[in-house]
Amino acid sequence: DMDIIVNVFVTLLTFLYSVLNQDMVLAIIVFTVLTRLLLYPLTAQSLRSSKAMQQLQPELKALQEKYKNDREKLAQEQMALYRQYGINPLGGCLPMIIQLPIFFALYGAINFALASTPTHLLDLSGRLLVPGLDNVIPLNSSWLGMNLTQSASVIGLNPFTIGLIALIVVTTWVQMKLSMPPQPKPAPGEQPSTAQATSQSMTTVMPLMYVFFGMSFSIGVSIYIIATNVAMITQGLLTGQSKLSYLRGIPDDKPPQVVQARTESRKTSGAKALADKTKSDGKTKASSEKSGSKAK
Repeated sequence: DMDIIVNVFVTLLTFLYSVLNQDMVLAIIVFTVLTRLLLYPLTAQSLRSSKAMQQLQPELKALQEKYKNDREKLAQEQMALYRQYGINPLGGCLPMIIQLPIFFALYGAINFALASTPTHLLDLSGRLLVPGLDNVIPLNSSWLGMNLTQSASVIGLNPFTIGLIALIVVTTWVQMKLSMPPQPKPAPGEQPSTAQATSQSMTTVMPLMYVFFGMSFSIGVSIYIIATNVAMITQGLLTGQSKLSYLRGIPDDKPPQVVQARTESRKTSGAKALADKTKSDGKTKASSEKSGSKAK
């Protein structure tokens, strides 16, 4: 039930607010870091799968050229390629889909904790799962002269709201660039691959969409989005899943670890199987020779 997740997040956010000197912005930032750590396994799986799929684009494109008139054969060969490298083509999407309910719960938790409406304020105490936290209600929703429950479109454009929107756009763009390895540029006269077109459109369209989000979402949610982007950038750089070279458009010169691991595993398995077969053939031959000697 979504309400259970929302109540857990509301309780955590209110608890952080109570122990962090009743600073709502600091509570949102710490809350974001904790939720990113919680979601890290899903995020890491999604990034690994996306990078592996991008590394396979040259082979996928070759298959598309080879079987462009046979869609059924193309689908079979693509699935065979995915199995060869141990990649799930939906592996990058499923973790993101799983995270969607959590994001909506986080969005709801921030709005409920900030009591953006009188109904939320009345409902807040009933959502707290830890006794005694209702002593800090109502939470202070003022920051730098702005109401955290209101959006930039309601407050109006000023240096602070413009700065927040700019930070949303910049951090979103940087996070996306760092998480997607650049694809080699197509040769003159060659059409961009699916991965190249997707990467270019995502890094162009998504930040522009976030301008709209920054104008529409409350200031509290905007701070959460910025904190999430910064946390994901830091997380990616620390774990090696993101590289600063991606910002300069320099593609990877090595296959992703998941492909390397699968390839090495196949080589090891193949070598072991060959060794076992050779050993078995040797035993069979020796046994045959021994039987032949006895017969003589």
